[in-house]
Amino acid sequence: MTTVKENLLDVPLLAGLLILVDFAIAKASAMIINSFLLAKAQKASSRHSGMKRTSPFFYGLLLLAAPAAVQAQFNISTNGDNTITITQYTGTGGAVAIPATTNGLTVTIIGHGAFSEVFGNSGGSLITDVTIPFGVASIESNAFQMCDNLSSVAIPGSVTNIGYEAFFECAGLASLTIPGSVTSIGENAFAICSSLTNVMIDSGVTSIGYGAFNFCISLANVTIPGSVTNIAEAAFEYCTSLTNLTIVNGVPAIGQAVFFACTSLANVTIPGSVTNLGLVAFGYCTNLTSVTIPAGVISIGGGAFEQCVSLTNVTIPSTVTSIGSSAFLICTALTSITIPGSVTNIGYEAFYDCMNLMSVYFTGDAPALGLNVFLADNNVTVYNLPYTGGWSPPFGGLSPVLWNPVIQTGDGSFGLQNNQFGFNITGTANIPIVVEACTNLADPVWTSLQSLQLTNGLFHFTEPVQTNSPGQFYRLRSQ
Repeated sequence: MTTVKENLLDVPLLAGLLILVDFAIAKASAMIINSFLLAKAQKASSRHSGMKRTSPFFYGLLLLAAPAAVQAQFNISTNGDNTITITQYTGTGGAVAIPATTNGLTVTIIGHGAFSEVFGNSGGSLITDVTIPFGVASIESNAFQMCDNLSSVAIPGSVTNIGYEAFFECAGLASLTIPGSVTSIGENAFAICSSLTNVMIDSGVTSIGYGAFNFCISLANVTIPGSVTNIAEAAFEYCTSLTNLTIVNGVPAIGQAVFFACTSLANVTIPGSVTNLGLVAFGYCTNLTSVTIPAGVISIGGGAFEQCVSLTNVTIPSTVTSIGSSAFLICTALTSITIPGSVTNIGYEAFYDCMNLMSVYFTGDAPALGLNVFLADNNVTVYNLPYTGGWSPPFGGLSPVLWNPVIQTGDGSFGLQNNQFGFNITGTANIPIVVEACTNLADPVWTSLQSLQLTNGLFHFTEPVQTNSPGQFYRLRSQ
């Protein structure tokens, strides 16, 4: 009886020891050792067939061995702070849950190329979804690169860094939320994720790296929180399906080519926190029709709206001092634009080949011009206000025209006649004018009444008497 007891007790003690080893060694070695245990247990059972105490030890062995099979999907390394890095995925695909701990240590890093077939992980391209546990702080470069069948990934609120090309060309990834714990989205982190349609970037993210989402050709909705202090070059370049773009107040600049060739983008509202629009920031956005540039923007970069061929309306605030070279080059739908007096420099070819541009209104002194600012604008006229300087021709190859309309209140035309209210407008011959009116100067809502030209320098404006209002105010503006 003593011999039987000792032999049976050997099994669970040895099995427990082997499982600890099994967490750190290859699966093949574990299988050999477990086979030895099984043979030993069977031998003990055959020698003592009358005894019933062998079965519990078989169950104990199997239960202890199961975690080893799961853990064997990953190769790991121990970090200097006694945490774990997943260095390689060795599984066969499908749904993958990354363990929160292994060997009692917390998994904090998903290592460089850990799941990428490019880096020798044959099962990486067969992964369909990934659950990353809370506790992981960093998803390193190329970690999931070209995991083509990956359709969803849950990024927990413990992650602070998403590295270079971490999810590069994950063609099946459809939707993504990046938690506010992430401070940096690395270069090309989600580039060429061709099925990605929606990205929610939570408040807290501060940096969106170079090309982070470029060539995400299905991406339709993006919200950029005000916590972002840097949007690097080409971050959303060639996102050709992008239609809904929200940039929250707080973002300080829109960098070079950030939204270049976003050909479905129709309207852009730039928040008041932005001070700089980078080179070709919205270049080749061929469906962009309207842009309001807020007060606060100082510089419009070279090519910022180059070849935005549908752009019809641009508002430039009085804070802008510089319009870069080719800023509005080949904006063929643009018919009119007003340049505020704050602008002191316009770069070469800034309005080159805007073939339908008819009127450019300057509200201040003549700015310095680069070469060919209005080249190939065959129908354009430049207008300047009275009491401004530097307008001697030629100006960019053109002869400036004084825009000086005045409502005449002292002649017989002003007032009521035959239930019509009217007045004469005088000024430089043939200048374009819009007559507008409102009923409350304290909170004005100006309504356009008539667009006209001062043929021979004179026009008589009339409208029916407005009986539903105690009074009406009029003004003249450029077209």
